[in-house]
Amino acid sequence: MKSNTTLTSRQYCVVLDPWDPKIGKPRLGSKELRKGELSFFLLPGEKLETGIQNIYVLDSEEALLLRAKEVYEDIKMEEVRQPGDRWMIFGPCDYVPPVSIEILERRRRIPLDENEGIYVRDIKTGRVRAVTGQSYLLEPYEELWEKQLPDSVEELLVKSGTYQGLGGDKSKKSGVRDKTRLVSYRTPHNSALQVYDYKAKKSRVVFGPDLVMLGPDEQFSVLTLSGDVPKRPGQIKALALLLGPDFMTDVVVVETSDHARLSLKLSYSWHFDIDRNDIETSTAIFNVPDFVGDACKAIASKVRGTVAQHSFDNFHKHSARIIREAIFGVDESGKVKAEYRFPSNRLVITNIDIQSVEPVDSKTRDALQKSVQLAIEITTKSQEAEARHEAERREQEAKGRLERQKIEDEAEAEKYRTELLQLQAQSQAVEATGQATAEAKARAQAQAIEGEANVKMAELHAKAESIRAETELNKLIAKQQAEIEHKRKLNELEIKKAKELAKIESEKFKRIVDALGSDTLRSIATAGPELQAKLLQGLGLKSFLITDGNSPINLFNTAKGLIGGVGEDQ
Repeated sequence: MKSNTTLTSRQYCVVLDPWDPKIGKPRLGSKELRKGELSFFLLPGEKLETGIQNIYVLDSEEALLLRAKEVYEDIKMEEVRQPGDRWMIFGPCDYVPPVSIEILERRRRIPLDENEGIYVRDIKTGRVRAVTGQSYLLEPYEELWEKQLPDSVEELLVKSGTYQGLGGDKSKKSGVRDKTRLVSYRTPHNSALQVYDYKAKKSRVVFGPDLVMLGPDEQFSVLTLSGDVPKRPGQIKALALLLGPDFMTDVVVVETSDHARLSLKLSYSWHFDIDRNDIETSTAIFNVPDFVGDACKAIASKVRGTVAQHSFDNFHKHSARIIREAIFGVDESGKVKAEYRFPSNRLVITNIDIQSVEPVDSKTRDALQKSVQLAIEITTKSQEAEARHEAERREQEAKGRLERQKIEDEAEAEKYRTELLQLQAQSQAVEATGQATAEAKARAQAQAIEGEANVKMAELHAKAESIRAETELNKLIAKQQAEIEHKRKLNELEIKKAKELAKIESEKFKRIVDALGSDTLRSIATAGPELQAKLLQGLGLKSFLITDGNSPINLFNTAKGLIGGVGEDQ
């Protein structure tokens, strides 16, 4: 037994092979859309396509991507959709798809900052473009495009810590790049980065600090440099090339003219000499893929060639000068030049530090150590003798200065002792005089202070009385002003009350008059005389006079009225 299918106001369903009551059997291959609120049983042959579905509720930042499965007349857009046509329904709205419409995707507007972007591909033309710095909603014939990067580039971006290609919370937590997001990289300070556009077939160089955002057809140029000591190729991979100044260390094995093999540990200070505004010089720094290995090999070659011309003893005495001349060369005046340049990539070597010179052969090392120890002993003994003679000379000089200083100090002490006795006598005289003067001044000051205190106290009493009287006066004035203000307010209230009562009475009378109307008032005013006239006419009397016999009647005026009235009637 089939169960009852109930749809709420926010649900719908699509019934396959719906029952046609006209032909009495299902319409095979057709579909029927049913919306809630609705309750029904599936008839024989009927079934739900995808069960009960909720109505699509779109906010202002969402849209539905639709595709027509058959010819569909869009009444709202006044357009006929052909099979395969794609279009979008934008929120905010509720949407129930007809049976001839297929919902491909629910899309939401992608918010992008100035330094964020996405790759968008046009599925008609295949063209890929980057969209940055705006909130963007994909068009019907657009889709997000995933940008592929070499594995080495992916690793370098993650290791550098300056990568900004993670999109969404899940991607940031897992550390996986969202390939549809624009690949951006923060170039470090004082560095350069090369980006090559494979479509335009040209490269551009970005100097740090700066933010690099890759276009759809651009890729980073990965640098593979030599590293370790001694230098070995392929040890360092990087995206950004540091411009220096910096140093690099290498070990060079040389052989003198008398076949003594030595190991030299050399450190070179270097930097790139470029003009950032000159495109030609800025791109030249990337002409040599491994500038470290190339520079170390060139310098090592020069050093080995020069050292081979000198004997071990000569090189041991003048190693620094020989190595600097080998690398930098000498000018016309015979002085060592200040730098060594590589024109191919604008690299400049500015200084050389010879950290160690060690023989490779053990016998040579032992002989060198013995000669060095012997030279150290001779030098040490010579320095000890000189130090001993210098110490004895200084000791005699110090003794003479000490004796002379003692005599001078004793004479100076006697002089100061005489001055001390004189000062003590003067101090006692001054002390006696000062004590008497101080006592007299103290008594005078005490009397003066007492008098000033009495005067000050009298002034304060007078000021207090003045303040008290002024306060009483102000209090009385404030009380009188308050009473006057109270009376004035009461009078104003009485006047206001009388005005408002008069206004109310006048409005009341006016409203009564307006309610009755002028016709009603006129009818009331004339109702008595008209009634009396009608009664007299009914009795056949022209006029009459009613009296109670007690009130006197002016017959002249009465007769005149009667006569006048009769005369007028006749």
